[in-house]
Amino acid sequence: MSRAQHSVFIVGWDIDSRTRLVGEDCKADDGLPDTLVAFINALVERNPKLNVHLLLWDFSVLYALEREFLPQVSLDWSTPRQVHFCLDHTLPIGSSQHQKIVVVDDAVAFSGGLDLTIRRWDTPDHELHNDLRVDPGGVPYRPFHDVQCMFDGEAARAIAELTRERWKNAACANPEPVEPLGDPWPQSVVPDFTDVEIGIARTQPRGADNSGEIREVEHLFLDAIEAAERTIYIENQFLTAQPVADKLAEQLKKKKNLEAVIVAPSTAHSWIEARTMRNGRIRFRRTLEEAGIGDRFRMVYPEVKAGDETTDTMIHSKVMVIDDKLLRVGSANLNNRSMGTDTECDIAIEARNDADRKAILRIRNGLLAEHCGAETSDVEDLLQETGSLIAVADVLSRRGHALRAIDDGEPDLEEFASTIEEVADPVRPLQAQTLLTRLAGRLRTMARTALFKFLLVALVFLALTAAWHLTPLAEYASPSVVRDSFESFAASGWAPLVMPVIFVVGGLIAFPLTILIAATAAAFGPLVGTFYSVLGSMLSALATYGIGALIGREVLRNAFGPRIEMIRDKVQRKGVLAVMAIRLVPISPYTVVNVVMGASEIRVLDYALGTLLGLAPGLIVLAVAGDAFMRILTDPTLWEVSVLGAAIVLWIGMSFGIQYLVARLPGGGAGGDH
Repeated sequence: MSRAQHSVFIVGWDIDSRTRLVGEDCKADDGLPDTLVAFINALVERNPKLNVHLLLWDFSVLYALEREFLPQVSLDWSTPRQVHFCLDHTLPIGSSQHQKIVVVDDAVAFSGGLDLTIRRWDTPDHELHNDLRVDPGGVPYRPFHDVQCMFDGEAARAIAELTRERWKNAACANPEPVEPLGDPWPQSVVPDFTDVEIGIARTQPRGADNSGEIREVEHLFLDAIEAAERTIYIENQFLTAQPVADKLAEQLKKKKNLEAVIVAPSTAHSWIEARTMRNGRIRFRRTLEEAGIGDRFRMVYPEVKAGDETTDTMIHSKVMVIDDKLLRVGSANLNNRSMGTDTECDIAIEARNDADRKAILRIRNGLLAEHCGAETSDVEDLLQETGSLIAVADVLSRRGHALRAIDDGEPDLEEFASTIEEVADPVRPLQAQTLLTRLAGRLRTMARTALFKFLLVALVFLALTAAWHLTPLAEYASPSVVRDSFESFAASGWAPLVMPVIFVVGGLIAFPLTILIAATAAAFGPLVGTFYSVLGSMLSALATYGIGALIGREVLRNAFGPRIEMIRDKVQRKGVLAVMAIRLVPISPYTVVNVVMGASEIRVLDYALGTLLGLAPGLIVLAVAGDAFMRILTDPTLWEVSVLGAAIVLWIGMSFGIQYLVARLPGGGAGGDH
């Protein structure tokens, strides 16, 4: 771009003005700014004849938190008139602009998996920790892997034409005609191929423009697999396209010497991906396993270890290598969307001579070596020794890097997951009327499922929690009102029966527990108040735990995805201590925590003991100082505020003391394996 004379086109799923354009030392060494918009502004200031075009998808609200806020401001209003900005909002319902293309002077083009956005920078070392791998807020992120290709000549001119067509179809006005100019190829980059033909495969949904549906991406995937004889190497973020899974299974059954290694992310790391792509990847894998060729394919992710710490590299690349015959790099995932719903652009090179074949193998072996922390020569030596790509994936490990088997667990069976999957990963763009009809039918079915009931219960509890703070109901949650109500029957004989019931009902309607405890102590005194508070709090905790147990663990997993399983396993392993720790830090609403623990199948004994120990410091402090606490809330004095501060310090000290003692009991906190 710094060598551009006439035009630059940047097309992406996302473009972020804060993206840093820097190398492995994370420093710009050419005197130009290193962030995208500042860099572009400097280029057009230096060359007023240069025009820069920025085209990105007018994204769905589902991705709003992943994108730069108001890109129109940062990419359009903050740039000179030579910078032209366009949000592509003309695609059919459910489609996205997913191509990742840069074209410089119509003479050099880039295409692949990489958007010019944040949280993408990394080095090929993919270290567990890299102080330079942080987002604009300084927050670190895990290792990231992607692949882009750069090319010139007639192929670059063809991509320039494709890009201008996208610009025109997005209603961004008619761009100037293609006019290759100069030679902006950076001298520091040595090409892997010279004098080769490049194929361009596209996906374009029906309705994107007047040319209709284009499914070249899908056809190339299927044709390439059918041509495989010995090895198939794939890197891809998503694996849900069933026709591709079927073709892989068919070809592996047909060719007894054929092996396939598929590198993908370890798991779905967002709620929407867990609800849409995980089930599809499980089906993809099972298709291969049920074909009886399990010993000739691997589905793996790159693990990174250093000491006792472990993470995984995020795979965002979209690469396929067939034998030594075909190299493919692009934007298309192996999911349904990329076959017929989104716009995609893949680049393919078919070997025509020995030099091409050697270059294809060198690239494939280099990628495999990168995931294993090794050198390309290490992969070549192992291949020479074993003759097996799978053997390399199974055994090669250097510097804490290795490829590990993916385990997605069992699929979500609820109708809710199926509905989300159909909307988020459709085979073709969604038709509004069909979508509404389908959703209405799903909602009727969901209303009879346990998941729907769980979500309804959770929504009710959260709404009640908010109501006690944000609506006129807050008047009834006033400490003085509750204390006066308790004092009115404190001397009656009904108090021992009524108080536990009040705590249980309070839990069911998410009434603030702290108010109940403090008011009880103020009305009944320290000794009796403590007794009622302990009894009532425990009965309330067990009642709402029982609601969660009735809902069940599977429903909880369907609602929150695979991460809830990891949290549940950790809590079960720690048992009493884990429950107590949660109680000692009462951030989440008491009732909601109880329901979630019940649904998580935490042992009732661990739950009860952990709840009692966790609540004990607060119960004692609030009960003993309940009357003073009530006065502080209504009419505080300096002395009473000081007493409250001392009580809080005592609460914290007791919490740590109890945790210390329980941790040293024989078997303390061990919930057992279930």
